[in-house]
Amino acid sequence: MAPPILKLDDIGLSFGGSPLLDGAELQVEPGDRICLVGRNGSGKSTFLKIAAGMVEPQTGEIFRHPSATIRYLPQDPDFEDHTTVQAYAEAGLGPSDDPHRVSYLLAHLGLDGEADPQLLSGGEARRAALARVLAPEPDILLLDEPTNHLDLPTIEWLEGELTRSRSALLVISHDRRFLERVSRATVWLDRGRALRLDKGFAHFEAWRDEVLEAEELEQHKLGRAIEREEHWLRYGVTARRKRNMRRLSQLKTMRAEHRGHTGPQGRISAKASEARDSGKLVIEAEAIAKQFAATPVVRDFSIKINRGDCIGIVGPNGAGKTTLLKMLIGELAPDSGSVRHGTKLDVAVLDQRRDVLNPDETLAHYLTDGRGDSLIVNGEAKHVTGYMKDFLFQPEQARTPIRNLSGGEKARLVLARILSRPSNLLILDEPTNDLDMETLDLLQELVASYSGTVILISHDRDFLDRTVGSVLAPADPLTPDGRWIAYAGGYSDMLAQRGQASRDAKAGKTPPASRAAGTEKQAATTPREGSRKLSYKQKFALDTLPGKIEAAQQKLAAIEADMADPALFATDPNGFAARAETLSALRNDIEAMEGEWLELEMLREEIEAGRS
Repeated sequence: MAPPILKLDDIGLSFGGSPLLDGAELQVEPGDRICLVGRNGSGKSTFLKIAAGMVEPQTGEIFRHPSATIRYLPQDPDFEDHTTVQAYAEAGLGPSDDPHRVSYLLAHLGLDGEADPQLLSGGEARRAALARVLAPEPDILLLDEPTNHLDLPTIEWLEGELTRSRSALLVISHDRRFLERVSRATVWLDRGRALRLDKGFAHFEAWRDEVLEAEELEQHKLGRAIEREEHWLRYGVTARRKRNMRRLSQLKTMRAEHRGHTGPQGRISAKASEARDSGKLVIEAEAIAKQFAATPVVRDFSIKINRGDCIGIVGPNGAGKTTLLKMLIGELAPDSGSVRHGTKLDVAVLDQRRDVLNPDETLAHYLTDGRGDSLIVNGEAKHVTGYMKDFLFQPEQARTPIRNLSGGEKARLVLARILSRPSNLLILDEPTNDLDMETLDLLQELVASYSGTVILISHDRDFLDRTVGSVLAPADPLTPDGRWIAYAGGYSDMLAQRGQASRDAKAGKTPPASRAAGTEKQAATTPREGSRKLSYKQKFALDTLPGKIEAAQQKLAAIEADMADPALFATDPNGFAARAETLSALRNDIEAMEGEWLELEMLREEIEAGRS
């Protein structure tokens, strides 16, 4: 085993109340590839800053090898005192580092070295900060959310660059796919402790569940032991008091340990507030086009989006994802073509820009729009502190200004507000930024179970694979020219179809870009047979549809029993008519759900037969 070049031992830090770090340890050896994971607020970024020497712990010891070079990537880079991007990136170089590497990295990251860093977008700022820390090729790279605001091509380039790098790596990221590809060890920061698994992130979640199950079992055993000791205390201590004082002391210790056990941080409990059903047709676009100056962003694009569809939009930064989305939802008029919206649409939008939050507004005021201490969620009044608890906020934070929240907490707050508003069309623009793994799991479940329509923009490949039923992407991902294609399935399915399209083109077959618009529409709603797997949403539907069908059938039977009463029509003709209308709608819903379940079951059997 190589000697460590960085070691943190028994680190403690508290900002009042429960300690943020309590005996946390970390050891980094040359060539390590470590991902640091944990819930929002568990202290990951603080722990990384301690490793970088930017924060001093209250207790513990830190060893950094005297000759080791360390570079730290913050979430919010500081461009002060730098007039150009080139100057900012070169400021990270050491005396013996090669300045040509800065130019190489800026070129590969698509940045102009002479640009003013103060005018960079979020994605450009992140790329400039990456150039600054990668250029020196340090012994240790400390990266805090390196994929935030990056597009997919840049994330994949970064994966390759880190894989080839000789630097030891300690990285925080919410991007599962990224962590699976760059990590070989995992450090889990939980309740102030740092637990290490000498395997990459792909093995983390199964290991975490085993640790928590073992902990729960140990607490159960401790509880039973306390019960036995208390029984002895009540019935057996009197005659043996002097010789059993040690046993009494052990009982006190066990009680203190049992009381002091906090358990893992709670799980977010939330459900989207759903409005009335929209019409079957949600959005229909016919040959829409948009260009800025002489650059076409969207051209001759057609699609039909029906109720219940879940569509992802992907592509490099600048390809026109947001422009296409705004045209589809009516926020931006196309230069040509037409967009038609269905009836009864109630739209909820989750914007990626957290800067729209008023930093001086309190959490309670933001969630209730200043209308007292309660809000309506799924038709029921709920006190704001109770609703905040569902999203892991403490009651005392109700009067806290938003400026005091971390990036992850702000993301959770925006999500809480969006989910409290009734909707049947959910628009999510980069929803995964700053969310921890558990909150991402919740968001995936919400999207999968949402009965309305979802359109989302994301660079998170794992999230796309788990949620969407189709993907809209530029026809040419390297040099977007305004042509967009709809692919069935998730992100991985899109890559597979593009690979097939490339092989078809070499064989002289018709490329996807020249297919008719109607074919694109069909691809947006029909599962791809060649994918040979059920999507996350299809699996969820297959599991939940039988329960929904049974509930609908019970409701149907109850209404039929009411209508069987011969006196109902005579005494309440309007009620009879309303029941008859509900009965007809229920029968249609049951028929549709049974048809959907049958199709999914046949698809599942076909896939399993193909694997056997």
